[in-house]
Amino acid sequence: MRVLLDSSGLQVLSPEECFDLLSTAPIGRIVFTDRALPAVQPVNFHLDGRTIVIRTSTGSKLAAATRRAVVAFEADEFDHERRTGWSVTAVGQAREVSDPAEIDRLAALPLTTWAPGSRDHYIVVEAEHISGRRITATRPHAPAAPRPARS
Repeated sequence: MRVLLDSSGLQVLSPEECFDLLSTAPIGRIVFTDRALPAVQPVNFHLDGRTIVIRTSTGSKLAAATRRAVVAFEADEFDHERRTGWSVTAVGQAREVSDPAEIDRLAALPLTTWAPGSRDHYIVVEAEHISGRRITATRPHAPAAPRPARS
């Protein structure tokens, strides 16, 4: 298999690799618009096929801001000592789940929330576009040279 690199030398991941990695991450970040400004919120999630499932409270800012909105979702993993890692970003339309049968199905997924309080509201993001990059250690990195003092 040929490895494709981007202009920075990072490995470009296939959509299948992106979904595989996304399924291993316990926490991701949802990017949405809040009062005309960009907002980012960490969330725990579950990947259901190619759909990102998030559980939140009914009256949350996230629930209100993501109704029928285009959002981005990002998850990553890094090893600071080895200087390796990956990052995956998905973009798609978020929707709140209101169908009782779908809520029952989603409630059976292995998705437990970390935040306290009731989390009985589901938001799903259909990943319409997905991309990812991986950095692998190829050689030891020298520490950055000290910057000259400013006067």
